[in-house]
Amino acid sequence: MLAPAPNFTGNSLDMTAHAPFVDIPFLERSLEVVEQTGGTILMRSKVPLGPVADHLPAKLRQHAIERPDRPWLKQRCPRTGDWRALDYREAGRQVDAATQWLLSQDIEGCSVMVLSGNTLEHAVIELAAMQARLPYVPVTPAYSLLSTDHAKLRSMVELIRPAVVFVQNARQFEAALRAIGSGGAKVVYVDDPVAGLGATAWSEIIATPAGPAVQASVDVIAHDTIAKYLFTSGSTGVPKAVPVTQRMICVSMTMHAQTVGYDHAAPESVLLEWLPWSHVAGGTAIFNSILHDGGTMYIDDGRPIPGQFDKTLENLKEVSPTRFSSVPAGYAMLADALENDESLGQNFFRRLRRLTSSGAKLPDSLYKRLQDQAVRHLGRRIPFVAGYGSTETCAATTVVHWPTERAGLVGLPQPGVELKLVPLDHERYEVRTRAASVMPGYLQQPELTREAFDDDGYYRMGDAVTFVDRQRPEEGLAFAGRVAEEFKLQSGIFVRVGTLRVEVVSCTAPLLRDVVVAGADLPYVGLLAWHNPEACRDRFGLSDAAELARHAPFHDALREALRVHNQRHTGSSMRVRRVLLLREPPSSDAGEITDKGYVNQRAVLARRSGAVEALYAEPPSADIVIIEA
Repeated sequence: MLAPAPNFTGNSLDMTAHAPFVDIPFLERSLEVVEQTGGTILMRSKVPLGPVADHLPAKLRQHAIERPDRPWLKQRCPRTGDWRALDYREAGRQVDAATQWLLSQDIEGCSVMVLSGNTLEHAVIELAAMQARLPYVPVTPAYSLLSTDHAKLRSMVELIRPAVVFVQNARQFEAALRAIGSGGAKVVYVDDPVAGLGATAWSEIIATPAGPAVQASVDVIAHDTIAKYLFTSGSTGVPKAVPVTQRMICVSMTMHAQTVGYDHAAPESVLLEWLPWSHVAGGTAIFNSILHDGGTMYIDDGRPIPGQFDKTLENLKEVSPTRFSSVPAGYAMLADALENDESLGQNFFRRLRRLTSSGAKLPDSLYKRLQDQAVRHLGRRIPFVAGYGSTETCAATTVVHWPTERAGLVGLPQPGVELKLVPLDHERYEVRTRAASVMPGYLQQPELTREAFDDDGYYRMGDAVTFVDRQRPEEGLAFAGRVAEEFKLQSGIFVRVGTLRVEVVSCTAPLLRDVVVAGADLPYVGLLAWHNPEACRDRFGLSDAAELARHAPFHDALREALRVHNQRHTGSSMRVRRVLLLREPPSSDAGEITDKGYVNQRAVLARRSGAVEALYAEPPSADIVIIEA
């Protein structure tokens, strides 16, 4: 339990600024930093990597014995709305039964592909596939449900050639299943069977008696055994498959566990999570961490997008998490709700110990709004334990493992990670990394693998960072944008898109929810923007984008906020001259927003080229916000 909160007096600003952080036994900051000739910096933690598990299924088997009655996963029943629970004992039984069924199919060396989203049954088939030493392959459901031609899905199937394809609802995924063809693969479904698919019911599979073959298979899982294939997003082409070994999983699991030491006074881990298991953050960092802790994960049926976040808020009225993660758009909607719902805040912060932000940097203004609410309900601030990694590094590269008042940090290397920071200019460095958690290479793509690593074997992350304080490296590294997103203006000046996006969202808060930066080969920077409907309704009495686009007070408010921004940033790469409010929200169908909830800059600019033309048209239309030069 938390100690009694200090009694603060004064205004909200003073309370937040002087409130202590929730006390967490963080990993110590102990670094080895070497600067090479030419300015390249090598950095690693002096804390050695802790004990590494044999394989991920071992954690489930351990908890099935040590805490059999504790719920592992909970999920709402779509028919009744009640929470379905799967405890560790029953999970162990079902995983062994499904393992036995897989072993009996005589498909050694093949894989198990999952097309549907996060469910109790999905978790079971994942662990069963690993126990049967059949790589588990989770696929973003959008490739099945939102695509009209299923081209990317077919390319994935062609590369992986799965022996088993799992879907939660056969009718929902019927079109995708027929589009990819059977190819000899066995279809497994949980609900809503469809004639003619030759599918096997989940109820039949988990009724399979487990025999000695299950333990025999588990006994020969090695660190080099392929645990799963994760596909990268494929936003610029056909998705790439990343082989993830049991070593990579277990090393990254140890790294994450070392970030925060065991605290006997802390409540047991409880999470409410929506992040998809087809991506590294949700399916590796979060899924594995709750299994490592022997905690409970409530599978959230909400998403951090308008129209779906209400489900998350309803769940948070019932579930008091010990830690919570989202993307900046989700935190913006959460802050709106917390500021208007006292009971929601009381339940959300009751057991909360830490927060994590994924995707883009959290704007400073949003960070403060969340901390204001934490102090209001706890008398303490909540540490943001931000992690930084990629699919190729198994989500393990750097982490912020100390309480900090600054948003946007990526932290310091985790135990066992070596960073190579290659100078890009006088303050920014390109990040490269080497660790046992890094992939061996892309599946069947040797040329892309060679391009991904430098001559010393460091994986190129493709991101830029800066030191918070070059003379005190233990203060950490800050994210400085995706190198590939940067572009040049006509003048030849580089625009740091990631930095500018965060600055703009922060200075215009809470009116804008997100922006896309335009201006490649053009004379100045312009923005395509999405408004915050709740904030605009509160301030202007309007929430519709079409009305706001020509609403003079809204224009004036944006113009004034960006005028102040421009005064602080005199360089042309950071000065904004025009803004166009987009009337259509970002489309996940078109790849503009990922199922992790962040905006794909290049996809938006490509799809909305007409909006970019309108933004720079002369003379500008009345719905363009003009900011003085």
